Amino acid sequence: MIISGGNLDKTIKIKILDLDFWYGTFQALKKINASITEKKITALIGPSGCGKSTLLRVFNRMNDFIEGVRTEGSVEIDGKEILGPSVDLVSLRKNVGMVFQRPNPFPLSVYENIVFGLRIHRDHLSKREYDNMVEKSLKSVLLWDELKDRLKKPALSLSLEQKQRLCIARLIAVKSDVLLMDEPCSTLDPQSTAKIEELMIELKKDYTIIIVTHNMQQASRISDDTGFMLLGELVEFGKTKSIFTAPSDKRTEDYITGRYG
Repeated sequence: MIISGGNLDKTIKIKILDLDFWYGTFQALKKINASITEKKITALIGPSGCGKSTLLRVFNRMNDFIEGVRTEGSVEIDGKEILGPSVDLVSLRKNVGMVFQRPNPFPLSVYENIVFGLRIHRDHLSKREYDNMVEKSLKSVLLWDELKDRLKKPALSLSLEQKQRLCIARLIAVKSDVLLMDEPCSTLDPQSTAKIEELMIELKKDYTIIIVTHNMQQASRISDDTGFMLLGELVEFGKTKSIFTAPSDKRTEDYITGRYG
């Protein structure tokens, strides 16, 4: 999907224009063009090594930590270019948070996990304000009732599903606007996966969510839009129902029907 001109559509959260990305001499992304709508769930699907996670990490510049990477093209969030050298990466990563395949809570209490980012970004908050934010964040991920009497307990003692919810709550506490999720259910059992999916559907009322998943059933269940990637290209991008029922590219159809990948 080729996009040109300024970001005039206020429903567009992220605009990607002619995005190329290299790891050294290997080109991992090739002329990516797409518009990602705010307060929707966008799924990126495709076989392993096709560039899904690389594209996801472009949105918060996490790839910058890797030596020898190079990016060309444009990515705008809320109409502002994020790839330039003058971009405040701390603010960008505060606004664009990430949840990884395996939950990674800090080796601290549940309470301290939630306020960790707040202390970095807004250390002038009072104890009451921290308490209120902990409660609000845990309620937003439906953990408050389970953990309100366990706030001083180690976060590492939680179940995998609770840990993943806690990691999402950490992002909500610092008011991340975009939630990036890289295979967030890959380590969870089916019941826990269903609960995380229900949570994502609830969260999209207030957040823009982009999920990388190998699980096509998951993408079809929860996403509004889907992009199919293959060999670094965004082959097809559009409404999830159309991608899964009437894809316009044969490569997409082959992947969806199990004839490829």
